[in-house]
Amino acid sequence: MAKITVNGEVQEVQSGISLTELIKQNNVEQPEMVSVQLNDDFVDRTEWDSLEIKEGDTVDFLYFMGGGQELDDWTITPLDNRRIIKS
Repeated sequence: MAKITVNGEVQEVQSGISLTELIKQNNVEQPEMVSVQLNDDFVDRTEWDSLEIKEGDTVDFLYFMGGGQELDDWTITPLDNRRIIKS
């Protein structure tokens, strides 16, 4: 077993569980719409089946929602080789 943190809560999971299985185990709603961060790095969807979760990992399931502003009002700013959308 491995202790990990999922969306701020400690969980025990089977060692070597794939990210896909973790998503299923956590009953993530609309998995086709979720983005996943593993230890603060975004994980490409193509890696979900092969990526194994390890002891001490931190996983966050994120949903990006827009609304209230026109797209022209948004900017994309690079930060630590990531693209962050700010309004």
